[in-house]
Amino acid sequence: MNRVAVVGAGTMGNGIAHVFAQYGWGVRLIDVSAEALESGLAAIQRNLARQVKKGTLTEAAAAGSVARIETAGSLDAAVGVELVVEAASERPDLKFQIFRDLAAACGEETILASNTSSISITAIAGHTTCPDRVIGMHFMNPVPVMKLVEVIRGHHTSNATMDRVMAITTALDKTPVEVNDYPGFVANRVLLPMINEAIYCVMEGVATPEAVDTVMKLGLAHPMGPLALADLIGLDVCLSILTVLQKELGDDKYRPCPLLRRMVAAGDLGRKTGRGFYSYG
Repeated sequence: MNRVAVVGAGTMGNGIAHVFAQYGWGVRLIDVSAEALESGLAAIQRNLARQVKKGTLTEAAAAGSVARIETAGSLDAAVGVELVVEAASERPDLKFQIFRDLAAACGEETILASNTSSISITAIAGHTTCPDRVIGMHFMNPVPVMKLVEVIRGHHTSNATMDRVMAITTALDKTPVEVNDYPGFVANRVLLPMINEAIYCVMEGVATPEAVDTVMKLGLAHPMGPLALADLIGLDVCLSILTVLQKELGDDKYRPCPLLRRMVAAGDLGRKTGRGFYSYG
C-alpha cells in the first residue's frame, strides 16, 4: 500500500487525506493540535457519510477509507512515506520551517509537496536540501468534489518528481495541470482580483453582496458568486493571497480592499467563523 503524510488537519488537509484514503493510500494525518486532528477526522467521516447517502460510495468503502487514516502530532510520522502534502496555514515562515524539518526527517524516496495557494515553491524548496523533490500540489476546495489540481514546478523540481506527482494526481481521479512558479499560480492569480473587485463593489455601495453574487451567477454563469466563494475559502486566506500577489508582483491592482482587511481584523472570516459576507448557522 502506498503511503502519504498530510501535514495540517484543517479544511484542505482533511479533504486531501479523505481523497488519498478513498483511493487506497495509507494516510498519516499530522497536526500539532489534538483538537484539529479530532475535528479533521470528524469532517472526513461526515463527508464520507454524505457520499454513501448519495450512492457514490458504499458503506464498506467508506469504512475502509477511515481505517486507512492514522493521526499523529509530530512530523516524525512522515518518515518512510512516498509523498508528503503540506496543508498548513498560508504563512511563509511556518511553511519554510515545516519543509526544513521534513527534509531533515524524510529519506531520498520521499517527495515533498505543498498545497500552498500563492507562496513560491522555489522559495519553499530553498529551505530544504532536496529542492529537486519539492513541488506544489494545489488542490481546490472542497477537495473531495473538485477535480482540478495545479501541479507547480519549482526552479529545481526534477522531471521525475513532476512525472510521479502528475501520475499520482491522475490516479486520484483528479485532473492535474502543470503550471510554473509565479505568485498565485493560475487559479488564484485570476480568481482573487475578481473577488477583491466584488468586495470593492460592496464597500463602495454599488450593490449588496446578494446582488453582486446574483449578477455573477445569472449573468456570467458562475456556479457560485465571488462573495459566497470568498466566505467558503476564508476571508483571511483571501487577504493572505492578495497580500502575496501585491508584494511579489509589485502591482497595486492586487491591493486588498480595505473592507476585506476590516472584516478579517473583526474576525468575520466566512463560513469557518459563522459570519462573513453572509451569516451561517
